[in-house]
Amino acid sequence: MMKQINYETLVKQHLKILKSLQTEKGLFLASKKAVSTGYDKAWLRDNFYECLAFEVLDDWETVRKTYRALLDIFLKHEKKIDHAISKKPEHRYQYIHARFHPETFNEFWEEWGNKQNDSIGAVLFKIGELEERGCKVIQSHKDIRIIQKLVEYLASVEYWHDPDSGIWEENEEIHASSVGACVAGLKKISLIPQIKVPKDVIERGERMLRKMLPRESDKKFVDMALLTLIYPFDVATPKEREDILRNVEYHLVKERGVIRYRDDYYYNSNPDGKSEEAEWTMGFAFLSIIYSKLGEKSKAQYYLEKLIGDIVNEGLPELYFSHSKKYNDNTPLGWAESVFLVSAYEFNKKHMKGFFSKLIDKIKN
Repeated sequence: MMKQINYETLVKQHLKILKSLQTEKGLFLASKKAVSTGYDKAWLRDNFYECLAFEVLDDWETVRKTYRALLDIFLKHEKKIDHAISKKPEHRYQYIHARFHPETFNEFWEEWGNKQNDSIGAVLFKIGELEERGCKVIQSHKDIRIIQKLVEYLASVEYWHDPDSGIWEENEEIHASSVGACVAGLKKISLIPQIKVPKDVIERGERMLRKMLPRESDKKFVDMALLTLIYPFDVATPKEREDILRNVEYHLVKERGVIRYRDDYYYNSNPDGKSEEAEWTMGFAFLSIIYSKLGEKSKAQYYLEKLIGDIVNEGLPELYFSHSKKYNDNTPLGWAESVFLVSAYEFNKKHMKGFFSKLIDKIKN
């Protein structure tokens, strides 16, 4: 029996929380403005994930505004992209940065694991998908020009074997999750007739994926980031998907969330960085979404209800400390809020007919 959860109230509350993180120019902050952790800035990757909720709720105006801002960021930094295309970057600062000032679109120059190829792949993936779905974000020849340059940028950095900081902005390795995001992005953007993507640029990435999966990297056997290759990017084979899910659930799922990987030192409760990894709430959302899409209702419900149990007054925290009810200051975390809303949508879309269509009408009215 499904627990009596008022999804309508929850969705309204968390949509309001998520919407509060969007700035006037269209970019979303990673967390609330007053946070002192550095999360009062706009990340390329976070904006990709923070928009997913508005897509399922058919709020295309919000989505379009964000992607217009992202295209404007790339246009502002076009000379830097040109330089990286002309010569493969040798230093981190020569890569497209991962985070920007939400109003001026300037880079933040301090070191933050800024070498993140997956974020470029993610943006290309979504622009291609939005165009395919009729949500037109490409408005000019300038847009086509800069998107074509992003394709050429990924080819220049040789994303398929380029060590980057990946989704967690940490140690530079070849990450399967980064390679997969780029493969997905290049395949999707290639469907736009004006954009030219050389076949070998995609094929090299696909060969590397098949070689690496189900591992995340040489150093990481399993990583929560691998879930993104199932959703939203859908670049894992059925066998790879099965292996990734089995490994994540066996090794990484904890009581209040999913640890990113074994011996993760970020907010680790153990001074030596071992065995007491922080538990990330969004991991439950990804698992619930994936199982909803696979038609496994009981597992989708299980992870969704665990995620709902993580909610605090401010919203969904980034993480809980190991074996604890204590959570960190990045609360609410924007993309955790978004994937929660997607998980609620995916579960209810299949098992509560008409629920979300009525809810969307109420929200819009």
